[in-house]
Amino acid sequence: MLRRTVLTAAAVLAVVLGVQSGAQAAPAPGAPGVGDSYYPDYGNGGYDVGHYDIRLRYHPETDRLTGTTTILATATQDLSAFNLDFALRTTSVRVDNRPATFAREGDHELVVTPARPLTAGRPTTIVVTYDDVPSSVVAAGYTAWNRTPDGALAVGQPEIAWWWYPSNDHPTDKATFDVSVLVPSGVEAISNGSPTRWAQPELRGWDRWSWRSAAPQATYLAFLAIGDFETYGDETPDGEPIITAYSTRLDPVSAAAARGSIERTSEIIDWQAGLFGPYPFGARGGVVTGPRELGFALETQTRPVYDGVAFARGSNNSLVVHELAHQWFGDSVSVRDWRDIWLNEGFASYAEWLWSEKEGEGTAAEIADYVHGVAWPADDPFWQVLPGDPGAARLFHPAVYDRGALTLHALREAVGDEDFFAVLRAWAQTHRYRDASTAEFVALAEEISGDDLGDLFRTWLYTPGRPELEVAARTVPAEPRSWARITAAHEEAHRH
Repeated sequence: MLRRTVLTAAAVLAVVLGVQSGAQAAPAPGAPGVGDSYYPDYGNGGYDVGHYDIRLRYHPETDRLTGTTTILATATQDLSAFNLDFALRTTSVRVDNRPATFAREGDHELVVTPARPLTAGRPTTIVVTYDDVPSSVVAAGYTAWNRTPDGALAVGQPEIAWWWYPSNDHPTDKATFDVSVLVPSGVEAISNGSPTRWAQPELRGWDRWSWRSAAPQATYLAFLAIGDFETYGDETPDGEPIITAYSTRLDPVSAAAARGSIERTSEIIDWQAGLFGPYPFGARGGVVTGPRELGFALETQTRPVYDGVAFARGSNNSLVVHELAHQWFGDSVSVRDWRDIWLNEGFASYAEWLWSEKEGEGTAAEIADYVHGVAWPADDPFWQVLPGDPGAARLFHPAVYDRGALTLHALREAVGDEDFFAVLRAWAQTHRYRDASTAEFVALAEEISGDDLGDLFRTWLYTPGRPELEVAARTVPAEPRSWARITAAHEEAHRH
C-alpha cells in the first residue's frame, strides 16, 4: 500500500528551503572503515545493516558469478555517500529506488553516492548488481574465492565477503541473511542456517538452493559451498535442522572418518550447551570439502566447513569440538576488534581440552602441563607472541590458540571450577549475538569471582616470556547446576 505523508505548511516550507529545526551539519560521507586496530579500512562508518538478501547464479564451468544483493540498513548519521566492502565488478547500484553513482577506491572499497542524502535513523534499501569471475579477482594481495573441480568455496577469515556479496564487512555489524543460489542440476549450493528451498527446479537444467540465517551473523561467517556433495538432512528432537555434507572427492576411508566425526555434531553441541549455556542458533551441521581444497577449517555459523584432509588419518573429534565451540565464542559473541582474536581461538582450543577430559583421554590440567612444559619450551619464540595483541601478521599464530587456552586454564586454577564455568556461561549469555572485548571479559571474571585478576591477564596475554603455571587435577562435573545458578544471578543483577 502506498502511504502518503501529510506535512504541515511549515514543514513543507522547511523542506523547500532546506531549513531544519536546530543547527545541523550538512550530510557527510561515511568513514571507509570502522577503525579496527589491525584492519582499519574493514567495515564502514555511517550505517548499520539489518539484513542481506543475496541472490546468485553460478556457472561452475567458467567460474562466472552473477548476483544481486539487497541490503536493508539504517543510517547512523546523515550521509552524502557511503562505502561498501566489495571487490567484484559492479554493474549497478540503487539506493531507495533511485539509481546511485558508484566508484571503486582501492581493491575492496565501493563508494556509493545516492541520489538523495541518507537521513540518520531512517531505514534505507541498497540494491547492488554484479557480474564477475571471482577467482580472477585479487584483493588484500590474494584471492579468497576457491575454485574447485566441480564448483567453488567462499569460506575465509577475516576476508571472504568481498568475493561474493557487498557488505559492511566487520564483526561489529551483524545481520540476518537470505542466500539463494541457482546452480546446474546435480550441483549442491550449501550455506548457513536453515534451507528454505532445496534443489528446486527453476530453469531447464538449473536448480535453486536457498538458505536463511535468522540469528545475527557476522559477514565473514557467511559461507557458500558449491559442488558435488553427499548431503544428509536430519533434525533434533526439537525440530532443529541438522544438515551435513561431504565432498564426493573424498576417498572412501577419509569419507568414513569424516562422517564418524561430523555426525557427532549434535552430541557435541548438546554437551557444550551444558558447559556454555543454550546453543545460540536454530540449525546445526557441517560441510567437508575435498582434500586440500580449503586448507583449513572455519567456524561458519551453524555449519562449520572442514577441509577433507583433516580426516586423512582418521576421525578428528577435537577439530569438530573446536569449530562448534566457536558457535558460542566467535559466532554468537564476536570480537569487537580483531586484536582480541584470542577470545575466539583460546576459548575454542580450551573446549578441546575439556572434551578430552570428558572423554577420559587426558584432563585439561594434563594437557595444559604438556603444552606449557613440553610442547613449547621456555626458550621457544612462541612465548614472545602476545595472544592479547599478536599483530595482524600473526592473527592465527599458535600462541593465540595454545597460550590463549593456557590463559583460561590459569583463570580456572585461580578462581575454581564453580566461578570459572559461571564466567563462561555468563559471557556467552550476556553478549549473545553481539560483540565484546578482552577488557569486558576481565571485568566479568572479576565481578563473578570477586578477585582482582588484572595481573593474571596481563601476564598471560600481554607479557613476553613463559609464565609460571600451577596445575591441579580438576575434572569437569557431569551436572553443572551451580554454574547455572551463579550465571542466572549475574544476569538477574544486570537486568536491574
